[in-house]
Parts: sequence; C-alpha cells; structure tokens
Amino acid sequence: MYRIGQSKDIHRLAEGRKLVIGTVEIPFNKGSVAHSDGDALVHAIVESIIGAMGLGDIGKLYPDTDSKYKDISSSYFLVNVKDLLNKNNYVICNIDSTVVIEKPMLSKYIPEMKKGIAKYLEIDETLINIKATRGEGIGYIGSQEGYEAYSVVIIKQK
Repeated sequence: MYRIGQSKDIHRLAEGRKLVIGTVEIPFNKGSVAHSDGDALVHAIVESIIGAMGLGDIGKLYPDTDSKYKDISSSYFLVNVKDLLNKNNYVICNIDSTVVIEKPMLSKYIPEMKKGIAKYLEIDETLINIKATRGEGIGYIGSQEGYEAYSVVIIKQK
C-alpha cells in the first residue's frame, strides 16, 4: 500500500540568527526565527512523512510549547520520524521538495542537503529531490522577511 503526504513550512528571517536549511548551516546575514533551529525544509519533509502515516502534524508530535524542543537541531525530528516509519512498517519511496527563498542562492548547498537528510533518514540520496527558487522580489519572500519550503513524500508498507 502506497501513501502520499505533503506539507509546507514557513519561517521569518531575522538578523542575529543562524540559517539552517536541509540540515546545512548556510552563511548569511539572516536566519530563521523559530522555537527549534527553524529548518523549514526539514520541517516540511518531516511533516509530509507524518501526514503520509496519518499521524497528524509536526506540532502534534513536537509542540513548540515544549521546552524540550527549544533551539533543537531539526535532525532530531528526522531521526525520530525515521523511527516512526520503522515502527509503523513503512519505507520512503521518494521525497520531492522545494525551498522558496530570495537570498542566498541555494544551488551549491543542495548536494550537501540531500546527503544530510538521507543520512538521518537512513535512505539513499537518490530518493530525495530538492529544488530552490526565489520570490522574484515579490511579497515577504522577495523582501527577505521569510522563506518557505514544500515537501511531498510517497511511502509504502514494507
């Protein structure tokens, strides 16, 4: 049996914060404002996997009101959702994701993102696709106030 999950995550950008996208810390003058490290790509991927399993959403499993998750690396969520996949007898068939951010340009970081995400999920990098695009100067993305990420995942029973 195949199941599909999808998700979107958004984070504000502000000076004085780290920018972590897809498990990779990216040098930039702004970073994510969030309870955890604010990795919108990982959050979207994790939530799409949670959704595909029918287990709710990321806020249900890892609420931002819980101090346990304050400033935590989003790699924790990847490892935890991998364990949920195993516990529920599912494997990932593929992940397709998109990051929408005006700056910085992400193309040179995508191979490292795929490698990091694959490592924590314990899957082959070829099962992960990451695309990046810009806001073309329009709206909160174009003005660099925030960025967003989208993910679609297909899982199947082992």
